[in-house]
Amino acid sequence: MKKRVLSLLLAGILTCGSAVLPASAASEGTQKTNAASGTIIHVYNWGEYISSGADGSMNVNAAFTQKTGIRVDYTTFDTNESLYSKLAGGGAQYDVIIPSDYMINKLIKQNMLEKLDFRNIPNYKYIDKQYRNLSYDPQNQYSVPYTWGTVGILYNKKHVKKEETKSWDVLWNQKYAGKILMFDNPRDAFGIAQKKLGLSYNTTDTNDWEAAATLLKQQKPLVQSYVMDQIFDKMDSGEAWVAPYYAGDGESLMRENPDIGFTIPTKEGTNFFVDTICIPKGSKNKAAAEAYINFLCSPEVSAANMEAIGYSTPETAARKLLPKEMADSTICYPPQEILEKSEVFTNLPDSTLTLIDNLWTEVKMGSSGDTLTLILVLCAFLAAYIVIVVYKKQKRRREME
Repeated sequence: MKKRVLSLLLAGILTCGSAVLPASAASEGTQKTNAASGTIIHVYNWGEYISSGADGSMNVNAAFTQKTGIRVDYTTFDTNESLYSKLAGGGAQYDVIIPSDYMINKLIKQNMLEKLDFRNIPNYKYIDKQYRNLSYDPQNQYSVPYTWGTVGILYNKKHVKKEETKSWDVLWNQKYAGKILMFDNPRDAFGIAQKKLGLSYNTTDTNDWEAAATLLKQQKPLVQSYVMDQIFDKMDSGEAWVAPYYAGDGESLMRENPDIGFTIPTKEGTNFFVDTICIPKGSKNKAAAEAYINFLCSPEVSAANMEAIGYSTPETAARKLLPKEMADSTICYPPQEILEKSEVFTNLPDSTLTLIDNLWTEVKMGSSGDTLTLILVLCAFLAAYIVIVVYKKQKRRREME
């Protein structure tokens, strides 16, 4: 089945009637649908993480508006941490967000998410049981799985051998100096160093985090840059040769560029993640947001969406609608032996999170000693500037006298 066929399936959905209305409005019928036409929901999602209509794929947001009359204001973030900062800062109002597992748990504990009314999300029935009642939301009150996946290594086949990418060691290989990219977020970057050291992602031992930071500092001279979505252009153009990233994006890049390969490291293990759809506290359009979640959970929509973005669906019904090469992909759907060696990020204590932030700053800026040196140099420049300004003022005063 190709994208064109999935698009036809979607067309069928759109002509079958309006979206499932909120339970409280079930008796309002067409009047409620017409009222929805003036509603706008604000959706905050990862970059490159929804089917946009490119290359004949479904435009998910446009299809939702066509079906419901509800318009979508869509913006993107690049890390869970930037999402959290935006929400905690109160600088913007969103109706739908798509954080990852460990961040969902943090948002729940800080009372930053609304409980969902599953009467408005009947398509939740398609979510497979293994993606329900997970540790981040054990009672299934705040989230609906959107995608899942693993982290692996993107590499340029012209320059890097596949065998080398079976271990995270390749990201510390001197012969690829200046051609290595690294995650520009602390949990993923530290996670790779932790697996290389044989440590848990979720350790609270200060020594473990400091050891991982030391390893990342050793890697820094080899790193071309720390990136998130910029990885697409850098790997596709050949500017970089090897980089860690998410399996769904690996699948997409491989389709577009035959020189790109993707491997899930089997030597040390990797991260298994679930990204889910949530409604932040204070949403002004909660029922419309739940209609959006319900739409995304339709097997036909989920399949077309996953086909476009390359990620794995938590719905068996949707997977059956995917092209065979994707449904059978060991990148999108790794064998059990890989999943058994994977580990999920969990929400960590505040003291550990503060430690991570401090260590990450040291990794990015240099050691604490290097940072102190930089501060002293800046202070010296500032002092010199003040001396010059004072001298010029005094000279001008003497000349006026």
